[in-house]
Amino acid sequence: MPLLESLSMHQPSWLILVAGVFVVAGLVKGVVGLGLPTVSMALLGMLMAPAEAAALLIVPSLVTNLWQIGPLATLGTMLRRIGPMQVGIGVGTLGGAWLLGAPAGAWAAVSLGVALVGYGVWGIVGATLTLPSAAERWLGPLVGAITGLVTAATGVFVVPAVPYLQALKLERDALVQAMGLSFTVSTLALAVGLHLNARYSGADLGTSVWMLLPALAGMAVGQWLRRRVSPPVFRNCLFISLAALGLHMVVRALMAL
Repeated sequence: MPLLESLSMHQPSWLILVAGVFVVAGLVKGVVGLGLPTVSMALLGMLMAPAEAAALLIVPSLVTNLWQIGPLATLGTMLRRIGPMQVGIGVGTLGGAWLLGAPAGAWAAVSLGVALVGYGVWGIVGATLTLPSAAERWLGPLVGAITGLVTAATGVFVVPAVPYLQALKLERDALVQAMGLSFTVSTLALAVGLHLNARYSGADLGTSVWMLLPALAGMAVGQWLRRRVSPPVFRNCLFISLAALGLHMVVRALMAL
């Protein structure tokens, strides 16, 4: 479906609202280096079913995370270390999509809310794990599979992937690359899962392509803000907001049951 045709299917007010969500999500990623899919799902989840929200974030998430997986010179080394985890993400996401279907309905909203609360509380507490290197061989695929199941159920793919990657004690640039690689695999697997459940149409793809523009604009503003605000303070505000929003989603969805 042509991109302009996909946009014409939606009301202008709806498109402006969704574009605003991606500006905010891009801004967060520009400041702290992650959070575009999570913030997008959190805010879009208030406006539409989680499956619809997940379909819209595919292109902005994919492009911004591909940007993050450089430099290519170290990508092979990183793949050898966390490759089994990426296989687990793919298997978990596709298996979850087959077992659970596309995330929709009140229980999908509850699952999304719980994931946001868990991620927010983890970020607020600032807990870190230390893993022996011998555990990576079996724990990486397990964490990947669990992350994939959470992705299939909620469209959010930071839990438990990000805490695990931080526990590997990678250097800052290597951690950014590892998260970019993990999020890229999660995004592709989510897109395949949505397609298998007939929840990813040409119209969704076209709208998602257009949402890349506000996401990149938000990232540019976020990178400008990064030099003017304290990233730790901004990060804490983000986690508190995500936890509060997730709790609100859980309560609202449970009251609707």
